[in-house]
Amino acid sequence: MTASTTASTTVAAPADLLTYVGKSLGTSRWRDITQPDVDQFAKATGDEQWIHVDVERAKTGPFGGTIAHGYLTLSLIAPLFDDVLKVETLGMGVNYGLNKTRFPAPVPVGSRVRLSATVANAEEIKGGVQIVASITIEREGGDKPVCIAEAVLRYYN
Repeated sequence: MTASTTASTTVAAPADLLTYVGKSLGTSRWRDITQPDVDQFAKATGDEQWIHVDVERAKTGPFGGTIAHGYLTLSLIAPLFDDVLKVETLGMGVNYGLNKTRFPAPVPVGSRVRLSATVANAEEIKGGVQIVASITIEREGGDKPVCIAEAVLRYYN
């Protein structure tokens, strides 16, 4: 996790996050989903299923074109979350894990997505604070979220 300079929410230190339970952190910028991004993810993960990488075949498939991998969408939490939270005095931030994740709708290549987040829980841990962020990634013009996740994030002093 790297600090964003234009985050929706800025706190001075990890301990300040303890007061954010139940509060929205804001919404990220829109992010384009491109075929080169999908192809690169497919190559990196070895998941080169035709619904992701075969543009011509995918035109006649169930989605009418190629779609992003669910795990590609999930991986966007890291860069998009930086748009919603900045901790000014931070020794280190780490992704600690996920409590649950769902992909209610596909992400067609050529669409745009953005993230919104709310702090569901915050607690002190040795050397810092752990939060559980309820995250929704939506597709521009979509009627359902494309990813819903509970991310567990640790911020150390």
